[in-house]
Amino acid sequence: MELKPSKTRLAHTLTEYKGEKPGIKFLGFNIRQFPAGKYRTGKNTNGKLLGFKTIITPSKEKQKVHYDKIAKVIESHKSAPQAGLIRHLNPIIRGWAKYYATVVSKDTYSNLDHLMYQKLIAWVKRRHPHKNIKWMIDKYWHTIGDNNWVFATRQEGKTSLRLLSHKDTPIVRHVKVKGESSPYDGNLVYWSSRMGNNPEMPIRTSKLLKKQKGKCAHCKMFFRENDVMEVDHIIPKSKGGKDDYKNLQLLHRHCHDTKTANDGSLGTKSGCNSAEPKPTRKLVRVEDKWVMRYA
Repeated sequence: MELKPSKTRLAHTLTEYKGEKPGIKFLGFNIRQFPAGKYRTGKNTNGKLLGFKTIITPSKEKQKVHYDKIAKVIESHKSAPQAGLIRHLNPIIRGWAKYYATVVSKDTYSNLDHLMYQKLIAWVKRRHPHKNIKWMIDKYWHTIGDNNWVFATRQEGKTSLRLLSHKDTPIVRHVKVKGESSPYDGNLVYWSSRMGNNPEMPIRTSKLLKKQKGKCAHCKMFFRENDVMEVDHIIPKSKGGKDDYKNLQLLHRHCHDTKTANDGSLGTKSGCNSAEPKPTRKLVRVEDKWVMRYA
């Protein structure tokens, strides 16, 4: 294996090296270290202060490419309806924002949202050259929740279609894998809580484990490998609750029975709402595969 000189660059991430600015660019990220005091500095594995802090941000080049793509979509939809423009922009914004959601991207997201707002204002002015700015804002920007500046459609009796914002994407730092854990060690609870999916775990259970960060929604205790987990409807179906993720939570079996007995549901529309004792189930390994069996 050889390094290609034209694609190889030697640089320092903290100080200038041979006239080169500090920092490297890799897979769209800018990786650089900055001097820091004892309260902000990073530490090594032994807890020793390093005197600098590593900051990873979206690279300027990728920010420009992303903004140019958004601007191109807006330019190409000059005569399209607002809903059509939103449908084309949302997947672009969602995908880019999620890719950079594990690094220092808050300021970048706010800056891109501001630039996108300027392009949308220009898009609206072109459509209504004889209207004043207040009329334009009232027509295309609405209040949804606590946000008074949402570019969204307004349709009587229908759910409005809103444009996503970069800054609405939560920044979630990458968490190192615990100890010597491996996706092949059979610890379904840990990997489902971490990744939100596991081929040996029901998809609904995996998603709820990740959403609840591995904790039971009733007792707030962490699930363990041999715990029996059950999906519960927060508002019972017998009382009009819907069968969607917003109305679902993952509980220990004993917590589920307690919750069901206390909420007064009849348990007639769904087995998971029944307060009657259920047969014990447990995970067992059969021929190198985990299966759920009744005891």
